[in-house]
Amino acid sequence: MEIIAQGLSVTVVGMGIVFGILILLYLVLMGMKMVFYKENKAVASTGVKEVKQEQVTAVQVEEQKEEIDEDELIAVLTAAVAASLNQSTYNLNIRSFRRIDQNAPVWNSVSRKEQLESRM
Repeated sequence: MEIIAQGLSVTVVGMGIVFGILILLYLVLMGMKMVFYKENKAVASTGVKEVKQEQVTAVQVEEQKEEIDEDELIAVLTAAVAASLNQSTYNLNIRSFRRIDQNAPVWNSVSRKEQLESRM
């Protein structure tokens, strides 16, 4: 019985030390967060403004892309289809087209673009 009591006391003391060290580490990390996070708030607030400006610029670029002449776009699409089918553009007649929304994540689109560029 004395051995079991001694084993339990060693276990309790060991667990107490582990939890005490974990609490100490938590307090140190929280203190570091308070000290170093104040500087990052100023940087983060300016970063948000830059991101908003980039988004506005991206929207303006997309609006400019939409202003492309549809006849020119149809000509490009006809040439691309003719090239992929190894036919003359004389036999093809593209009357209309529609844009498909991009539902894929950005990383997926970038990966596709890199794969296509590596093959050319």
